[in-house]
Amino acid sequence: MSQPTFLNRQALSLHPDPSRVVVRRFGPAAEPRNFNAAEKAKANHIVERVLSLDPAAAASLLAEVLENFNGRHRNLLERFEARADEMEDAFATHGAFTGVQRQLVGAYFLHEYSFEAAALFNPSIVLHPDQSGAPAGGCRFILSVRAVGEGHISSLTFRSGSIAADGGITIDPTSRLATIATLHNRMARLDGEDVEVVFAADIDISERVIFPVTAPQSNGIEDARFVACEEDGETVYRATYTAYDGRAIRSELIETRDFLSFRLSPLRGSAAVNKGMALFPRKLDGRYAMIARQDNENLYLIYSDDLLLWNGGVEILTPRFPWEFVQIGTCGSPIELDEGWLLLTHGVGAVRKYTIGAVLLDKADPSKVLARLREPFVQPEPSEREGYVPNVVYTCGAMRHGDMIVLPYAVSDSFCHFATVRIAALLDAMEISDAPLGARDQDERLPAGEPIFEREKS
Repeated sequence: MSQPTFLNRQALSLHPDPSRVVVRRFGPAAEPRNFNAAEKAKANHIVERVLSLDPAAAASLLAEVLENFNGRHRNLLERFEARADEMEDAFATHGAFTGVQRQLVGAYFLHEYSFEAAALFNPSIVLHPDQSGAPAGGCRFILSVRAVGEGHISSLTFRSGSIAADGGITIDPTSRLATIATLHNRMARLDGEDVEVVFAADIDISERVIFPVTAPQSNGIEDARFVACEEDGETVYRATYTAYDGRAIRSELIETRDFLSFRLSPLRGSAAVNKGMALFPRKLDGRYAMIARQDNENLYLIYSDDLLLWNGGVEILTPRFPWEFVQIGTCGSPIELDEGWLLLTHGVGAVRKYTIGAVLLDKADPSKVLARLREPFVQPEPSEREGYVPNVVYTCGAMRHGDMIVLPYAVSDSFCHFATVRIAALLDAMEISDAPLGARDQDERLPAGEPIFEREKS
């Protein structure tokens, strides 16, 4: 199938950079509150060896460590101190440490981790809360990206950039450094715990990395679908994502107002058991709303009075066309248009090929499907088929800019490309959905040139 004329792929890509590293917990006491007696004994053996060094040797060793690693991280001595503080209880039998000894001990229980060495993919995009410096007729944005490193551990990181009036996209230079968010607070709940993580205000957006901090997230924070939500006259940025512990998944929610302080909370309820939940950007009739796939195959519309509790739902989309026979899912939050809610979807077809399609939902009642693309409008180009997971194009969220959709998308679970989509032409390519799901067998494409919706002429 040829590329639709309304899709403009841009000569811009975002690739993983293995030289960007963070320091994270390492060793038998990687999580001090959880290690067992054997791990504690091993950790204390390391401490005993450090303490056996005479003061001059210890100072010389610390200076060597700093010379080797200091230019690769911010405030490295503070990180060493913080790691030693975390392990205070485990080392109580050793008595007092000198400042140099504490810093050395902290260094021995950290390691560098190349958090995006394997992949940088599945992006979502929102307007930047600070529009200063935006191009004339354009805007600034924040891109969230899933980064994958050693052990296939996923974290959440960010980029910023600009969209010109004509849809041209630029990405701001990426910081050489990277910093994991500081755990600020844990709040226990019956169904898990909320956590709050923060970054210092002087850390560039591209330097910020949100790494797993709870047991259900231990193997990854995956596929955040960010959307700017308007609530009580304020913009709150929210994203659903998948927490993965190496065996099981859990749907969770992240919230921020400034991309400096983030609250991460588990979702609960019968509708929060699968991947791919995507929030509407505002309440509908006073209730939160979401599109989700509860059964590994179909899409449902769900309402809730509680942002963290999701039950029930009504099925609104099922696989109909060959490119989505295996399953369909969301590709980010619905985008509000005059004509309705534009929902980008992914379909999985033969040989597990992932492509991107679109449907239009009724603005007043999103359970009604007004129109739908018969063919996907983004599928892997020959240059986009190879990667960690071949034959996949995927996005976690697009954004409207004037008369176009700005679409960042992932290529084969490896890196990101960017495209723009002309809204009017996309809608004109859709078919009216005037029959129950699955009921139509004939091609009901509109006659050439006939629009689905009347639009005001500019």
